[in-house]
Amino acid sequence: MTNNRFADIILPLAVKGRFTYRIPDNIAGNVRPGVMVTVQFGGRKLYSGIVCNIHDKTPGIKNIKSVINVIEGTPLINESQLKLWHWISEYYLCSEGEVMKAAIPSEISLNNFKPRLETFIKFSGKFTEDELNEILDKLKKAPKQQDILSAYIRLTGYKTGTEVFPVSKSSLLSESHSSAGILEALIDKGILTSVSQPVSRISETNGYREPIEQLSEAQTTAFRSIKSQLLEKDIVLLHGVTSSGKTEIYIHLIEEQLKKGKQVLYMLPEIALTTQIILRLKKHFGAVTGVYHSRFSDPEKVEIWKRIAENDPLNSYRLILGVRSSLFLPFSDLGLIIVDEEHDGSYKQHDPAPRYHARDSAIMLASMHKAKTILGSASPSVESYNNAVNGKYGLTGLKERFGLIKLPTIILANTREAYRKKLMVSHFTPELLQAMDDALGKEEQIILFQNRRGFSPYIECSECGWIPACIQCAVNLTYHKGIGKLVCHYCGYTTSMPSKCDNCHSTEMVTRGFGTEKIEDEIKIVFPAARVARMDQDTTRNKNSFNKLIRAFEDRWIDILIGTQMISKGLDFENLTVVGILNADNLLNYPDFRAHERSFQLMEQVSGRAGRRQKQGKVVIQTSDPENKIIRLVLRHDYVSMFRMQYEERMTFNYPPFCRMVKISIKHKDRSQLNHFSDILGRDLKEIFGKRVLGPESPVIAQVQLWYIKTILIKIERGKPPVKAKQLIIEAIVRLEKETGASSLKIAVDVDPY
Repeated sequence: MTNNRFADIILPLAVKGRFTYRIPDNIAGNVRPGVMVTVQFGGRKLYSGIVCNIHDKTPGIKNIKSVINVIEGTPLINESQLKLWHWISEYYLCSEGEVMKAAIPSEISLNNFKPRLETFIKFSGKFTEDELNEILDKLKKAPKQQDILSAYIRLTGYKTGTEVFPVSKSSLLSESHSSAGILEALIDKGILTSVSQPVSRISETNGYREPIEQLSEAQTTAFRSIKSQLLEKDIVLLHGVTSSGKTEIYIHLIEEQLKKGKQVLYMLPEIALTTQIILRLKKHFGAVTGVYHSRFSDPEKVEIWKRIAENDPLNSYRLILGVRSSLFLPFSDLGLIIVDEEHDGSYKQHDPAPRYHARDSAIMLASMHKAKTILGSASPSVESYNNAVNGKYGLTGLKERFGLIKLPTIILANTREAYRKKLMVSHFTPELLQAMDDALGKEEQIILFQNRRGFSPYIECSECGWIPACIQCAVNLTYHKGIGKLVCHYCGYTTSMPSKCDNCHSTEMVTRGFGTEKIEDEIKIVFPAARVARMDQDTTRNKNSFNKLIRAFEDRWIDILIGTQMISKGLDFENLTVVGILNADNLLNYPDFRAHERSFQLMEQVSGRAGRRQKQGKVVIQTSDPENKIIRLVLRHDYVSMFRMQYEERMTFNYPPFCRMVKISIKHKDRSQLNHFSDILGRDLKEIFGKRVLGPESPVIAQVQLWYIKTILIKIERGKPPVKAKQLIIEAIVRLEKETGASSLKIAVDVDPY
């Protein structure tokens, strides 16, 4: 008799829809939603997929393939995760398979999960005092072996007649300054023995927990306001100035949820920010606290996943601190999601699909769990603040810094005038140099912010103006002095520094502009006694790079830290009093409707690092346009005026929050073919959406990795369901692909792209 049970399965493919397979009788008892199975797709390819539904409805196709086997009988994915995957695929116009690839670590199968084994050393049995003395006496002729045994006694706290816990082999060898061969001699004699035990790959904390600190009067008022608003609303925006103590309020909210037995997700936009905050959380909440981000190895990710999924009150993580990918962890009972620095652009995934926004997806995840969401920022996104003032979200403010420390004094340094008067020293104005000199004289610390890495954005022939460009992308190559190479920051292409111009053969090649690497070199010349370090993508590639730099700065081994935007937010340094923003103009002049909002946020955030504890800090903003309207608002820390200005502009030109946006990127390696296909799609979309379609046009970077690019932007009115509009967009793309047979064309759809 033919089995009529079928499974709908999500496969890790960029193809919309789920795939139906027959369930064989011999494994039918193990196939259920959330389990991982092996199936054949296409000709001979085998894939691991996730079962999402079981039914008895026969598909209307011939030759239905069967599930080959069950990889993991315990469900890896729960119902809430499947719902989130489906919502992300529908809202962001991608396949559930693409969400699956982003959501779960490779080789996640719990059957294949192998705990890390470590060798431990212990006594082979119990020893009386006489027996121990006899052993030590015999070992006098082998002093190295005696050193190991003595080290063992010191490390374990051995007492005569008692059995003690084993000590790790690595610790014992380190303590005794001995080799593994000498240790083996003691094991051969039967004095010591070795055992292998599973140990966690994740660093643990001790059992002691410090009590949670009492809130200040202002924090208490904000805390009570949040709790009151959460009785009626699911989302509250906490708008607190930098160093106002938002984290302490979060900690009190977390404690309430953990006492209820609920799980909490605390999200941050940057891996660098997890370093300091995880220590604060573990200090209060101990071993129930875990951290999750992309720098972990797959085995580490699997261990964290397993410890959340098993939901063991004694061993599982109940509080997770993570970046955007932490959304996809197997939460079963979320009570609260905190999205700190909610305005930050790093919450948006751009490439590859799924191109989701973690803040907005977190709100949906919380809704699925009937949990609450707290959004926190010193400079909220225009959309979130608009939702708050319109009453969709609750709104709570913290207008003063903790301990009543004043917000930093901001000095505008006019680079145009300084260059004209020949007062610039390298790229530093007299105002910045004076502030740095004063701080160093008081043994205080400094951060310099420059949002470009590398030594120089480009090099140029001083004779003819020729500039080396990437052979695959329409961008100039950036010079990295440390490796002596020109590098493309879009595709990774590198080439040697040219000795002469390719155009006129002149040897007069000069650097133009400046990045963090060049600032580091020049600061060492200007302040030779200062200890200088750099934090950017080039110096933080390794897993623990952030931790080492941050701890070195905290411990005052670094006087001046130079960095890109990863140093601009969330970090808290007691001795940091001066911040320099080296080139505010670069931030303001980017061709993007969010440029002014993001410039204000970035300058406000990096300014907020200064003077957070005992004394008022000082910020020097270098700009050629000190009368710029955004810079004047930063000078007054005036977020509300910035919001009103952006609100009016966007209402006039119909940009978010007054519309939704969908960006379509069309790519082809032949420019004329790209123009042809993008024009067809553009005309089709304009017939549907009319003037709401902008483009097709070339973006700022019009070629990446040999693919030419055109973009089309579609505005969808707020208040109208976007589902129909999105469906029409997908249908237009499908028509183009069918009618033209353009197999060499790549089309990517990005919902809420900016």
